[in-house]
Amino acid sequence: MIVRAAVVAHPPLLVPELVSGDDPDARRVREAAVEVAVELAAVAPRWLAVGADPTGPREVDRHRTGTFAGFGVDVPVVLTKGAGGVPDPAMPLPALVAGWLRERVGATEVTVRLVPPDLPTEDCRALGERLGAGDDPVGLLVLGDGSHRHGERAVGRPDPRAGAFDDAVHAAPADAAPAALLALDP
Repeated sequence: MIVRAAVVAHPPLLVPELVSGDDPDARRVREAAVEVAVELAAVAPRWLAVGADPTGPREVDRHRTGTFAGFGVDVPVVLTKGAGGVPDPAMPLPALVAGWLRERVGATEVTVRLVPPDLPTEDCRALGERLGAGDDPVGLLVLGDGSHRHGERAVGRPDPRAGAFDDAVHAAPADAAPAALLALDP
């Protein structure tokens, strides 16, 4: 049973060790993500996290450890408090960030479900229903990004719809509007 849901961005810049110097924009995003995670942990010490990754669909074993070494600095993360083992340098970014947030706020564990970025809407809806069907209270942590197509230096090519897309992605969960989420064009 999902008792609260939270949505956060998951760029590697959330981790201070991966940012050179004091970057005010990175700090602002980090503080917002940690604040959301604090609120989630206050009502649910166990989390389910969902993030897009090309290796999905799959579940990341909650007893695994990972590292941000692939992003330049060996910052280990643990998905379950007290878990150990050799950190997986190939742990996907959504799992790394979910584990990093879990550690920052003292949540007990996070089970990470990875979905392919192109998963059809109906499959996403079915996954959501399965995740919400359990009897144990859990917090749902959704890790995602906005558009990468802003400006001339955009990944791929600039897209004039990027701003409106980001606004819709931001507004739908804030307004608790499932229909608006379902209407988003991935």
